[in-house]
Amino acid sequence: MTIREMKEKKREKGYTYALMAELSGVPLGTIQKIFSGETMNPRYDTLQALEKLFSDSLKVCEESAAYQVNSQHTQGSYTIEDYRALPEDQRVELIDGYFYDMAAPTTLHQRIAGEVYRQISNFIMDRDGSCIPLISPIDTQLDCDERTMVQPDVAILCQDDRVKEWGVYGAPDFVLEVISPSTRRKDYTKKLSKYMAAGVREYWILDAYQQKLIVYFFESEICPVIYGLSEPVPVGIYNGELEIGFSHIAKWVEESMNR
Repeated sequence: MTIREMKEKKREKGYTYALMAELSGVPLGTIQKIFSGETMNPRYDTLQALEKLFSDSLKVCEESAAYQVNSQHTQGSYTIEDYRALPEDQRVELIDGYFYDMAAPTTLHQRIAGEVYRQISNFIMDRDGSCIPLISPIDTQLDCDERTMVQPDVAILCQDDRVKEWGVYGAPDFVLEVISPSTRRKDYTKKLSKYMAAGVREYWILDAYQQKLIVYFFESEICPVIYGLSEPVPVGIYNGELEIGFSHIAKWVEESMNR
């Protein structure tokens, strides 16, 4: 889709630049520069995010022939068996019987998840802790049923009987999801309700391009709390003894935006 076609779609749908930024995850200033013509050659991943905004692929439940495998099931009735029958290179999540497409993560996405995981892992190891830090891809059979399998970006398991050879059976104690343009609606809504209902104690949504972290500590009456990335943020399940710093992440995001 060309920039001209996107401009036409913008007019048709009546989108403001602010709404486009919120739905796509692309910074507001970047969108304004692209649509004003100031930025002549936008980055490929930026164009992809904007194209998804205007295409039918933004529908939450995408039905595809690729998902039919050898099953007679349809969206809403898929099971763990169907999930395991998919080709290894087919990245999806299964939520309540629906398959959700997962684009391959960008290098920035991986660096962000890796940095948070590193800090958590170091904290646990330095204290000889019993909890287990995990990083995606890790199959998580969230509801202990046959209709949901998710892959959180970072998780902490403090009940080792839930850790299996193939992945996790049950709800992690802590989950972090790093927002991507293709997953933001799912992470903000569908996964939020699923994690809360399944018994996840703490859920972090890191929207790096919006420079914010949303923390849901479901054991607290205060929910949610929104942080910037300028100061360390306490992890609730450790009573604030563990704080995650975002100085490196903020620097990487700024470098990515300036490329």
